Amino acid sequence: MVTEMPAPPVEPVLEPVLELVDVHRWAGGTMLLDGIDWRIDQGQHWVVLGPNGSGKSTLLRIAGLHLHPTTGTVRVLGGELGRSDVRALRTRIGYASASLADAFRPNLSTIDVVMTARHGALEPWWHDYTDDDRSRARDLLKQMGCGHRIDHRFDALSSGERQRVLLARTLMVDPDLLLLDEPTAGPDLGGREELVATLSDMTLDPTIPPMVQVTHHVEEVPPGFTHALLMEGGHVVKAGPLVEVLTARALSDCYGLSLSLSQDAGRWSVRVGDPRL
Repeated sequence: MVTEMPAPPVEPVLEPVLELVDVHRWAGGTMLLDGIDWRIDQGQHWVVLGPNGSGKSTLLRIAGLHLHPTTGTVRVLGGELGRSDVRALRTRIGYASASLADAFRPNLSTIDVVMTARHGALEPWWHDYTDDDRSRARDLLKQMGCGHRIDHRFDALSSGERQRVLLARTLMVDPDLLLLDEPTAGPDLGGREELVATLSDMTLDPTIPPMVQVTHHVEEVPPGFTHALLMEGGHVVKAGPLVEVLTARALSDCYGLSLSLSQDAGRWSVRVGDPRL
């Protein structure tokens, strides 16, 4: 008698958090993105690097469902751009950029900047907010080291503090994806280092969803980030695990310079010179 062995359990196929397939974006006769393929899965934290004009911010706006590609497929959190209600999907995405910071009324209070993320608004009078909403906003500001600035005017904060407030804002809706467009741009050295440390700490928190950080500088890559995407001229130079992508050769190709790269205690640095290939 032959005893049948039980079939091995079938592992569930997890949907990607974000998937872009052959994405192009034209504007005014200029190709901004050229055939982008990109996939983000759970547990991954990505840095997007590249020179000015390489398409990084355009890529992030498409990933955040704030901009349509000219051609290609965009799938985010189980929905597909053009076939799903993007208003509902956007409520699950935490998005921060310099243009968003400039969109707020200058004398808006810090806590209102965070709290209005609940409805994706820029002003508190457009919707009703509960005591729980205000309490969560306070807690997030404290978590980001801005608890002492809760009732201050947003325009009275330092550039580093404003960036941390915007980071708190991205978490207000318990997002399933965080998209951060140059969060370390603007602050001085101390403010930049505080933000890098905050982002690094967030990678250790299992409740934090996948993050994408756009930056120009390898020095701003937080320890704990797992993957990298290098862009130049609207196309992907290289993408994948951070230690495989962040090489002197790839950076030299990306920036059109002869660069050398080093790492110390989880932080990266680069200088012009003969790349260590």
